[in-house]
Amino acid sequence: MTKIQESGERVVANVERVIVGKHHEVRLALVALLCRGHLLIEDVPGTGKTVLAKAIAKSIGCTFRRIQFTPDLLPSDVTGLSIYNQKTHEFEFRAGPIMAQVVLADEINRATPKTQSSLLECMEERQATIDGVTHPMPEPFLVIATQNPIEYEGTFALPEAQLDRFMLRLRLGYPSQLEEIVILDEQKRVHPLEDLEEVLGADELIELQTAVREIYVDSAVSDYIVRLVNGTRSHPDVYLGASPRGSLALYRSGQAFAALSGRDYVIPDDIKRLAEPALAHRLIIKTSSSIHDVQAGSVIRELLESVPVEAARPAQGPVRDRDSAAVGSTLRDVRS
Repeated sequence: MTKIQESGERVVANVERVIVGKHHEVRLALVALLCRGHLLIEDVPGTGKTVLAKAIAKSIGCTFRRIQFTPDLLPSDVTGLSIYNQKTHEFEFRAGPIMAQVVLADEINRATPKTQSSLLECMEERQATIDGVTHPMPEPFLVIATQNPIEYEGTFALPEAQLDRFMLRLRLGYPSQLEEIVILDEQKRVHPLEDLEEVLGADELIELQTAVREIYVDSAVSDYIVRLVNGTRSHPDVYLGASPRGSLALYRSGQAFAALSGRDYVIPDDIKRLAEPALAHRLIIKTSSSIHDVQAGSVIRELLESVPVEAARPAQGPVRDRDSAAVGSTLRDVRS
């Protein structure tokens, strides 16, 4: 697990040469990348959403394409289309910008629902079907979408099926005064993004993505995840709770977060740190509760305080006994 931690720290340090003062958010973006998940960044303009996507792509040496979503964008503008070649008398496929390893879907909520739906198959099944022919996405494949939560004029709200395909949702927020001074000084002559170098190869990233899935998750932690997600479905302020895809997103992101922390097992604190980024955007709050300013994030925080953490059960085998004992000790500390 040391290799995952060391590689992750290199990527985070490299990205932080551009993104100042957002260490936790950069780590969460790396968590989504290690889990083969997708990222939704929701914040006001000018906070570094696009720069974060470019910095991640440069740090891992992946191909990068940007799609500017507008109301007149068509699905074929995203996935590509088949064009008839008069010389060969055959149709040739022209790949769209989605056929890249890191794709920035900028202002995704400005496109029509028809165009937004063109991403559903790409994000979930990692393939695109055009004219009956299936084209696989490159590996690794990450969609980073951005949207402005303030300006809703001329936008189309993301449907639940689209939101559910994002593993994590982040908010970068404004920098502090000191951090903003650092940003001004660093960009005095040239943007630091231009000098950013690759610190992790795409092939090495794929190996890390495979290794992350071997992180041990105790049955007590899995049970805690399921009880949290079930709590969103029965909460009186929630009209639609998180889906089983939400449970899996929390499970996978917990494995990556533990690996980046230098551990080969997941603890409940990992789940608590990731619960809001992984689940909040999947909830639909009842209209009657929205009037009283009930937010999805507050529902998740309330569940984290009310849902207890159960003690770990002994596992079979010498390795599992060691891991279970470590998790059990942590669980007891949390409960006390």
